Amino acid sequence: MMEQVRFLTTGDTSVSVEFGNAISEAINRDIRAYKIALEKAGIPGIVETVPTYRALMVHYNPGIIRSWALKEKLEALLGEMGDIEIPPSPVLEIPVLYGGEMGPDLAFVAEHAGLSQEEVIKIHSSTEYLIYMLGFTPGFTYLGGMSDSIATPRLQQPRVKIPAGSVGIAGSQTGIYPIDSPGGWQLIGRTPLKMYDPERETPILPEAGQYIQFFPVDQEEYDLILRAVEKGSYELKTHERKEV
Repeated sequence: MMEQVRFLTTGDTSVSVEFGNAISEAINRDIRAYKIALEKAGIPGIVETVPTYRALMVHYNPGIIRSWALKEKLEALLGEMGDIEIPPSPVLEIPVLYGGEMGPDLAFVAEHAGLSQEEVIKIHSSTEYLIYMLGFTPGFTYLGGMSDSIATPRLQQPRVKIPAGSVGIAGSQTGIYPIDSPGGWQLIGRTPLKMYDPERETPILPEAGQYIQFFPVDQEEYDLILRAVEKGSYELKTHERKEV
């Protein structure tokens, strides 16, 4: 895979380090290992790194380091990736109230899949989803690993406003809307957690490279969690990833 790595100039202040042309956990591991190697290298002038499905975007200050010099250092780091140990990623436990007003498209997803709504919920909440990247809106999670058995096309007519916390399905992807926004995903539930809160010390709750597992709650549990979130007393639960 190292032979496929490309260093692309993507602007006056950024370089994209591309590790492949697919959505895969193997490529994601390379991106995470490279990001760690880059952080350890402490190259002057790097402002920020942003992981995506197949690349790591490196933003830099051209007043401190020129693009040609940065690319030389970035290429040299490839030889150090074999020594990088990627630390275990936590699995964030995200409570979801499925169906009803919170998940108006659950019935359609179930019908499309030829399953009951309960079966869709069980399948959707039984996976530890890798967070490949964040984007679209602050903290929107692009997750991998959803079962093809519940894959459902996007809405033909996107909604103008989707409430924050909505959990949706689009094709073979699932994700969480962190803020009120337009969108065309099939909505199957909603979490009371704030995936994005500008007033919080760490505004965006999830990080790329972590995992998410949804777990169903009823209305009473949803309301209890929501009140705790609003008071700032809710503690996000996590667990270690299951061995695969």
